Amino acid sequence: MNKKQALMAALIVVLAAVLARRGPADAQFHLAVFSVDVTPPPGHPGMGGGIMPARSVDDPLYAKGFVLSGGGHPWVLVSFDWCEIRGTSFDKWQSALALAAGTLPERVMIHSTHVHDAPVMDEDAEKLLREMEATGAWREIPAPPPDAPVQNASVCWPDFNEQCIQHVAEALRASLTKARRVTHIGMGRAEVSEVAGNRRFVRPDGTVSYARGSRTTDAEARAADAGTVDPRLRTLSFWEGEQALCALHGYAVHPMSVYGQGRVSADFPGLARERMQREHPDIFQIYASGCSGNVTAGKWNSGGEGSREELAAKLQDAMRRAWQDTRRAPLTRADFHQAFMPLGARNTPGHTEAVLRGHLARGERPFQRSEAAMGLAWYERVRRGHQVRVPCVDLGPALVLLLPAEAYVEFQIFAQECRPESFVFTLGYGECGPGYIPIERAWEEKDSNLNGWTWVPPGSEAVMRTAIRAVLTPRSESAP
Repeated sequence: MNKKQALMAALIVVLAAVLARRGPADAQFHLAVFSVDVTPPPGHPGMGGGIMPARSVDDPLYAKGFVLSGGGHPWVLVSFDWCEIRGTSFDKWQSALALAAGTLPERVMIHSTHVHDAPVMDEDAEKLLREMEATGAWREIPAPPPDAPVQNASVCWPDFNEQCIQHVAEALRASLTKARRVTHIGMGRAEVSEVAGNRRFVRPDGTVSYARGSRTTDAEARAADAGTVDPRLRTLSFWEGEQALCALHGYAVHPMSVYGQGRVSADFPGLARERMQREHPDIFQIYASGCSGNVTAGKWNSGGEGSREELAAKLQDAMRRAWQDTRRAPLTRADFHQAFMPLGARNTPGHTEAVLRGHLARGERPFQRSEAAMGLAWYERVRRGHQVRVPCVDLGPALVLLLPAEAYVEFQIFAQECRPESFVFTLGYGECGPGYIPIERAWEEKDSNLNGWTWVPPGSEAVMRTAIRAVLTPRSESAP
């Protein structure tokens, strides 16, 4: 940041502090929107090294967000067409965008849609890999055949993350000069047909299986019922009088159709969002994935080339119907609340810190080393006393809640049950370090997805529910 940028940031912070001292009756709300291309360069790891690196671009990836100011410190929400943002990388994004917006880091909601042909940004894990490779420990792996190249593991490119932080912060700062007044919010809902299904299904012989992925050819998995899903897409919008300024759409499903071949894409939710943008060029369109660690499109998706178009059309249809269903209310408040969630580190057989360190040093596959590095990065974060923040913005009739990582859909449903009178818009994939956050039944039934990418212990469901209930409890009820 140069001197001019630093001076501007300082002025913004001072202005925000002045606004924060004004009472609610004085509040006038303003919305600034921004969009930045954050498509990874060729060769960047996909899904933290779990799938083929970026080779081509089917459609660009964006960071799309807004700043809502008025009545206190500004609130920032940014949705990335990335797989995940974790650890120190997550903290850096919050701090940089808070400085650009003149607000506090905890008021910056960082969300990833969780598309897989996209980055997992975790520079803590990448640092562990680089340190391990510098020691030569991984060379203890038996030599591969002469015609098989040895592959170094990699989670992400930290330099690319730094470039993106700079570009998004600059775009956010520039957007503040074009902020529009907000007088109303809009709330709409629509059921989504034939897109989501729970990973869990029961086979004809009564066996419980969790093998319904994002693409599925298993006839029994396709024939079984959809299971537990949140069937509704929700659209929260911001208005200046009769003019809509921004529409935030959210739905709980893994956002993948065709993936894993290095073809970068925001996939079917990104296509649906951009088509809505073309239909409504004056209304800024954002999409966010809900809690969908255990919800995929696999019941309806065999992974064929046409599946992305089919799913995008279904999701866009729901967006249109939610828009038509929109009911408006005056915006008179934007109260920020947060709870702290002490999610621990997993210590079950086969997933201890010692086991992960062994995989990091001697894993035979590159992704085994990358995944171990991500798990160890979370262990070290917990060891330092880290607790996940659960932020919520209360807009009166609507609440916006951000939950961490690959939380299961039951947590989103629980959030709605906590405030049945309200329009609860829940985003998943906030701080993504914990990996899958399952309900207890999944542990008991030996959910096969928990064999990896899961770094929280059994018992985390109660921790999640406690934090969700705390942050959603109306302030008049929680006051002593």
